[in-house]
Amino acid sequence: MESIIVAVITGGLALIGVVHSNRTAADRTQTQISTAQAVTDTKLEELTREVREHNHFAQRMPVLEEQIKVANNRIKDLEAAGK
Repeated sequence: MESIIVAVITGGLALIGVVHSNRTAADRTQTQISTAQAVTDTKLEELTREVREHNHFAQRMPVLEEQIKVANNRIKDLEAAGK
């Protein structure tokens, strides 16, 4: 009878240890996942900002190219008139 009580107590303590160990590991994993998600979110926000800047630049390039063509034509006209 005494060995059964010792076995039950030992088993209970082992179970408590395993549950505590698993909970600690789960908490640590959750913290790591949260940190990784925060880093990913920050990188995604930065990438989104850069893409928006690039898109704005890409939209303005045709306008600038047209303005350069006009300016070049004016320069040619002025050079031709000055000769």
